[in-house]
Amino acid sequence: MKMLIAAIDEEISRLMKARALLAGSNGSSGMPGRKPVTLTATRVKRNLSPDARKRIADAQRRRWAAVKKDSR
Repeated sequence: MKMLIAAIDEEISRLMKARALLAGSNGSSGMPGRKPVTLTATRVKRNLSPDARKRIADAQRRRWAAVKKDSR
């Protein structure tokens, strides 16, 4: 049992040394990372038909009228 624990400890020590070599002393590779890609660059502009735009505008006017009516 003690031999098994000693072997595991040696393996852990070896892996930690390998990790330290790969990670460097401060934990970075020394190379700057890439900037994240923004979703706005990949989105496609969606167009509304004039009829759909009119329906949305009419619905919003009805909502505004209801709010204005309730505030009196």
